[in-house]
Amino acid sequence: MSDDRETVVLVHGIWVNGLELLWLGRRLAACGFEPRYFHYHSVLGTPQSNAERLAAYLRRLGLTRVHLVAHSLGGIVVMHLFDRHPEVPPGRVVLLGSPVRGSGVARVVAANRLLRPLLGRSLVQGLLGGIPPWRGERKLGVIAGTREIGLGRLFGGLVGVNDGLVSLEETHVDGASDFTTVPTNHFGLVLSAEVAEKSCDFLRSGRFVERKA
Repeated sequence: MSDDRETVVLVHGIWVNGLELLWLGRRLAACGFEPRYFHYHSVLGTPQSNAERLAAYLRRLGLTRVHLVAHSLGGIVVMHLFDRHPEVPPGRVVLLGSPVRGSGVARVVAANRLLRPLLGRSLVQGLLGGIPPWRGERKLGVIAGTREIGLGRLFGGLVGVNDGLVSLEETHVDGASDFTTVPTNHFGLVLSAEVAEKSCDFLRSGRFVERKA
């Protein structure tokens, strides 16, 4: 890693292992960042326990500055990280479609005894709520999707504008530095070139840059 390339750690969501973040990582690398990928057990571990693993991973990197970009449940893990570990090195944070106010879809799924095991321990202080507030010690930007295509529409629990799995209102973080939307669905947030561009803007400047079409 060259000295002028700041590191960004990408944190995946539920039911995946981070491979889907490679496209986003390559785009972040193209705009000058060094991507790293944090893997965790999204169903077997609670967001709080996974935040502890993330803190240990960041310590092993031994960096004086590090950014984080987290998708979906990964954003909840990051919220727990900074609640418990404010000593994490300076840097900026971007959350992509993270239901930091709890997930309506998850509440519907959790109410079904046959489906509840699909979410496992991600429900504990996570998808069912109980997520710590943002402390505001660093710049945080939120990107939400608005294309209403996804499994969430089959289960129910979505309210208002959504990305097919997470409602727009569920992504709002009190104290966030900036907020923007992109016309893509939940999974598309990690594949979208526009999301990557907006993430780069925020990691560089602490704000989203609105470009004319």
